[in-house]
Amino acid sequence: MMQKIQKFGGAMFTPVLLFAFAGVSVGIGTLFTTEAIMGSLAAPTSMWYKCWNVFLQGGWTVFNQLPLLFAVSLPIGMAKKQNARCCMEALVLYLTFHYFVNTILTQWGGVFGVDMSQEVGGSSGLAMIASIKTLDMGMIGALAVSGVVIYLHNRFYDTELPEWLGSFSGSTFVFMVGFFVMIPVAVLAVAVWPKVQLGIFAFQGFVKSAGALGIWVFNFLERALIPFGLHHLMYSPFYYDNVVVPGGLYAYWAKLLPQIAASTASLKSFCPEAGFTASGFAKMFGCTGAALAFYNTAKPEKKKKVFALLLPITLTAIVCGVTEPIEFTFLFVAPGLFVVHALLAATLATTMWLAGIVGINSGGLIEIASLNLIPLMRNHWQQYILMLVIGLIFTGIWFVVFRFLILKFDFKTPGREDDEEIEFGSKEKFREKQAAKGQAVSDDPDVELCQMILEGLGGKDNIADVTNCATRLRVNVKDETICKNDAYFKAIGTHGCSVNGKAFQVIIGLKVPKIREVFESLL
Repeated sequence: MMQKIQKFGGAMFTPVLLFAFAGVSVGIGTLFTTEAIMGSLAAPTSMWYKCWNVFLQGGWTVFNQLPLLFAVSLPIGMAKKQNARCCMEALVLYLTFHYFVNTILTQWGGVFGVDMSQEVGGSSGLAMIASIKTLDMGMIGALAVSGVVIYLHNRFYDTELPEWLGSFSGSTFVFMVGFFVMIPVAVLAVAVWPKVQLGIFAFQGFVKSAGALGIWVFNFLERALIPFGLHHLMYSPFYYDNVVVPGGLYAYWAKLLPQIAASTASLKSFCPEAGFTASGFAKMFGCTGAALAFYNTAKPEKKKKVFALLLPITLTAIVCGVTEPIEFTFLFVAPGLFVVHALLAATLATTMWLAGIVGINSGGLIEIASLNLIPLMRNHWQQYILMLVIGLIFTGIWFVVFRFLILKFDFKTPGREDDEEIEFGSKEKFREKQAAKGQAVSDDPDVELCQMILEGLGGKDNIADVTNCATRLRVNVKDETICKNDAYFKAIGTHGCSVNGKAFQVIIGLKVPKIREVFESLL
C-alpha cells in the first residue's frame, strides 16, 4: 500500500512542475500591469497595459485549469502501459463525468441540496470546468475520476475483441466501459460531495482559527513527510485546491497582487492563510545554515571535496526550492538532524507569520521574487527587509544547532564519513566488473549512471515499475534483499537512496526526467 501511495504522490507532482514558470509569468505580468507600480504607463487604456495583459492572461492558463490539468497528468505516472492514450481517455471521461453531474443537478438539484441557479464560486459549491457548470470538486474530484480511468485503462486496454469489433478495441473500449462507469460515479458525487463541502468549510474555519499553531503544525508535517514521498499529498490541497481559500493559495494570492501592490497595509492583512506556503524560508535560510555546519565540521582533508558537493545543491535549494539533494545527504546518516530540521522549519515559518510576512513562499528565490518581491517591493520593502533579517538569524540558529549536534553525536555528515564505510571506487569497480563480463561501458555519462543504478537495484529483472518526481527516480523492486545500500548509490554519483520496503527512491536532482528516460530504455 505504501508503494502505491508513494507512486501516487510522485505522479501527482507531474503538473506541479509547470507551476514555477506559470508563477513567474503571473508575477511579471502583474508587475507590468499594476498602475500603482508602473504609473500611467500601466493605465488600462495604454498599449503597454494591453500588450502585457496578453502575457499575463497566458500566464494564468495553468492556475485557471488546475482540475483539468491534474486529471490529464495523473496517468503519466500511474498508467502501466500506453500512458499517452490513457491521458486522452482521462480527459474525455473527466469531461463526460462533469456533463453527467451538470445534467443530474440541473434536473434534480433540489433533491441533493444544490441550487444550480447560483453563480459559481463563493459558498455556492459550484465551479466552471471546461465551460461546464458543475460541482466544485477541485483537485480531489479530478484525481478521483482520473484514478478510476487509470484503473479501467490498466484493466481493459489490452482486451481482445472479436475481429468484427476490432475498431472498438484499445482506447475506444476503455471509453465505452468508462462511459457507463461514470454514470454511477456522477450519482455518487452529487449525493456525497455537497456534504463533503460542508466538512471542508468547517475545516477551513478550524484551520483559520488555529492561528500560529495551525501554521506550525502544517509546516512541520510538510518537511517531516519528505522522506516518505508523501509531502505532495499534504500541501497540494492547500496550495491548489479550496481547502483554505477559493481556488487554492497560489491562484488566490496571484489575483490579490494588484490590490496588495497598491496598498501599504500588512501583507498578512490581505491573506493570513498564505502562511501555509512558508516552506521556502527553510529552503533558503535553513539549508544554507545546515550546509555551513556540514562544511565547518568536515575533516580538514575533505573540506574541498565537501565544498564542491555542497555549493551546487545548496544553490539548488536557495534558487529553485528543491531541497532533496541537500536533505538526503544527511537524512539517513543522521535522521535526528532531519527531525530538528523540520522543527526549525516550522518555527521559522511561524515566526514569519507572526511578523506579518506571508505570501507565496513555498519555492525558492525565483518563485518568491516573482510572486512577492518584484511586484510588491515598492510598498512593502520594510517587511521584506524584516524577512531577510529574521531569515539570517535563523540561518545562524541552524548553523549553531546542527554544528553542536553533529559534534556531540558524531554524525557522519558529508566530509565526516569513515573511509571504509563508503566505496569511493564504485565507478571504477563497476567498469572492471563490466569488462570482466565482456560488456562495454557506455561513453555517455547518463547511460553509465543508469547502468550503475540498475545494477544497484538488482538488475532489470528485479524492476517492477519506475516513475519520477522533481528530483527522485522512484522504483519499485521485486526483491529488495538483492539491492545495494545508500552508500553505494552515493558512491556512483547520486545523492543517495531512500528505501521503504520494496520502494526505492534514488535522489538524482533536477535532471531526473532525462535519467528516467535513459533508465527505462535499459529496461
